[in-house]
Formats: sequence, C-alpha cells, structure tokens
Amino acid sequence: MSPSAETIRLAHSPDSDDAFMFFGLAEGRVDTEGLRFVHELSDIESLNRRVSEGELDVSAVSFHAYAHLSDRYLLLPHGASFGDGYGPVVVSRGAVTRNAIARGEVVVATPGERTTAHLALSLWAPGVRTRIRSFDSILEGVRDGALEAGVLIHEGQLTFASEGLREVEDLGRWWKRESGLPLPLGGNVVRRSLGPETIGRISRSLSRSIEYGLSHREEALLHALKYARGLDRAGADRFIGMYVNEWTRRYGPEGRRAGQTLLDRGHAAGLIPAVVAEYAA
Repeated sequence: MSPSAETIRLAHSPDSDDAFMFFGLAEGRVDTEGLRFVHELSDIESLNRRVSEGELDVSAVSFHAYAHLSDRYLLLPHGASFGDGYGPVVVSRGAVTRNAIARGEVVVATPGERTTAHLALSLWAPGVRTRIRSFDSILEGVRDGALEAGVLIHEGQLTFASEGLREVEDLGRWWKRESGLPLPLGGNVVRRSLGPETIGRISRSLSRSIEYGLSHREEALLHALKYARGLDRAGADRFIGMYVNEWTRRYGPEGRRAGQTLLDRGHAAGLIPAVVAEYAA
C-alpha cells in the first residue's frame, strides 16, 4: 500500500463479534483497493453519538441510530448483527413483570437512548422509565442491587444467569413473535460525502474482511477472544456464531424488510423520525 493511500477512519465496538468481523481488515489480510483503514474502538452508544456529529467515515452503529443519521450516512449492505429469535435481554434480580415496567413502576437501565436495545424495550413496554448506563456496568448494577432492572447487550446476554439474575424478556425473541422477523441490532454506515467510488471500495473491503473471518474461523476467534469479556473459548465461539453469520454477509430481502419494519414501527410509536432505509451498493 502506498504512503499516499486514502485514509478511512473506521470504528466499531470492542466486543468479540465486531472484532471477528473486522479481523481481516485490522490485520491486513484482505485487499483494501488502496485504502488505509485507521481503526478505533468505542462502545456503541459513543459511536452513535460520534457518527451523529459526523466524526467518522465508517462506523458500527445501532440500527435505531441510523434513523437519525440517514441524511448523511448510508448503511453498508453487509456487516449487520441480527438477533434471529434472540437479542438484548431484560434482566432483574427479583420478579418483575412487563406490565410493571410499562407502567413505569420499575426503572430499567439501558446502554443508550439510540441503541436498538433501548428502542426495542420502548416498543415492548410503552411507558417504560429508563436510565442510561454504560453497557458493561448494567449487569453488575442489577446484580448488586443498584439497579432494579437492565437491558443486557453483548456477552452479558449469555452470562447473566451465572450471576444470579433472571430473564424478564429476551427482546429478540419477543420481536420474532411480534413480527416474524429477526431483530436488526447494529449495522455499519459510511459517510455519503465520500462518494460512490470510495464507498464501493470500502464496501468491498469490509465484505472481504467478513469472509476472511468466516473462512479462517479459528484464527479470527483467537483474535476475538481478547474482547470476549467473561466468555471462555466455547462461549465466545457461540456468541460470534449468533451475530456473525449469513445475515452479516448480506441483509437479503428479509433482512431489509426487518430493518424497515423496525424503523416503521419506531416511527409509528413516535420514537424515531420517519426514515426510508437505504443501502450502499
């Protein structure tokens, strides 16, 4: 790669599925068509905010956040995480009901107002009262009694029972019952102003990285274990399989319908602006 290669600022979450997905790019294993990617790691709500301020060229974002960004960013057609009958989990220490949450009797911690977890919670329990906490502090807060209930994303979805917590609702499972569709949690967006030619190169580079990880699973898994927060190898492998799969390779018609349905229902509930989901080539 030449010293004058075009530099692209790319950011994603420090979790095992994103690390697996971006392994090929991070380690220089795939053709980037002359692009130089500079990687940054940050929690998803921070990325949602940074992209809303136009700081990044390419970034993982919550699908919910995309509804507020679509005038400046496009969804890439791959790199998404879908929860197909599973997803963010509402947990508590004691018995808590959906009705109590919807009546505002129980405050639920979420990892950010523009996360899909927050949107799904609000659709599941209209009237919910929430408080924002960093995603990696919610499990501990509920376990230790500082929080009444919380929504867990990332690896906490697999570890909460071992911490003595109980599931109130798996929001991905609820969404599947409700809509018959997978829950689109996060995707990757690219700045529109980069133009079609550069966006095409970025899109192909990310696609190659995903394919590299899937075809070199053991190598990519070892890399991803550094970000697996509390999961052993088997647990990390299971978690990656949940969120890096055929949905990640491409949305396809059903994935696009799932994304549009989520945004349409969020808009109908007054939770997000109207948006028509658009995808880069």
